[in-house]
Amino acid sequence: MTDTLNIRLAEGDDAALAECFHTHGSLVRSYLRRFVAFQDVEDLQQVVFTEVWRSRHRFDPARSLPAWLLGIAHNRAVDHLRVRTLRTVPLDAVADPPGQDGRAQGAGLAERDQVMRALAELPAPQRQAIELAYYGELTQREIAERLSVPLGTVKARTARGLRRLSALLTPVAA
Repeated sequence: MTDTLNIRLAEGDDAALAECFHTHGSLVRSYLRRFVAFQDVEDLQQVVFTEVWRSRHRFDPARSLPAWLLGIAHNRAVDHLRVRTLRTVPLDAVADPPGQDGRAQGAGLAERDQVMRALAELPAPQRQAIELAYYGELTQREIAERLSVPLGTVKARTARGLRRLSALLTPVAA
């Protein structure tokens, strides 16, 4: 059957092209997926089979039809990749990274880690008051209501906790 398909295609039988597409279309599609973007595969497959029809007179029916199809698919994929324009951004339009070589973000992560470790060393009531104030963005009055404690207690816990954090985060002079 394949041999007759090869001969019929080489002779220009219209039905042979449709049969060739039906038989080998998925092979060509999967081959093209390796090279071109997913959204371009179907269009490129049509280009390949158009090329198959136009160059059918060059096909040797004694040779492998799938190999010939994949050769055409490869050439069309290369052509497609050559003519596409890559989106580039001028270097002048790109902002410089923050800090020296973008290290400011890394330093910020280190500082945040130090603060989290220092918070973990505080007594639970002080840590809770500070976390609600700074991370929860609550006022001292809202913290007092949430914890069901007097406002003065929240103020005292926050002040003591901040003093303790300051001592924990201040580097020791060498």
